Amino acid sequence: MDSLRRVLSGREENEELGLTAQVLDASTLSYSTRVKWFLVCFASGVLCSILGSALLFLPNGIKLFAVFYTLGNLAALSSTCFLMGPVKQLKRMFEPTRLIATCVMLLCLILTLCAVFWWHKKGLAIIFCILQFLAMTWYSISYIPFARDAVMKCFTTCLS
Repeated sequence: MDSLRRVLSGREENEELGLTAQVLDASTLSYSTRVKWFLVCFASGVLCSILGSALLFLPNGIKLFAVFYTLGNLAALSSTCFLMGPVKQLKRMFEPTRLIATCVMLLCLILTLCAVFWWHKKGLAIIFCILQFLAMTWYSISYIPFARDAVMKCFTTCLS
């Protein structure tokens, strides 16, 4: 259980003491509190995304959909800050294995809101939301060892 706590909190056995360790040590939240807030933040993100999807079918609900769906993805993404800490989260987000997925995801979050509020293009907003979902999924599975390889293998097998 201690090794699971070390991984979830961002502390690895060989990790050097630095800014990350100082930020984690400065936290006054206990492990159980951090897990509870992770669950609350993640659940609220999922709820916002589902609510946004339901609002899509209202007249002129595309704006509410884009806002709630984007807020839901941001809440789900930021929920892991409770487990790892914000500094460790940012470092891991921009590691070479996740860099493209992170950039595409953040860009699509911004472009979704631009498409709805400034460009007034509903179809483009839907496309950016789909890209948000795909980038978030690709980013999320990067934390599971060999998951990306398995997904790519399944995808190439289905295409052939």
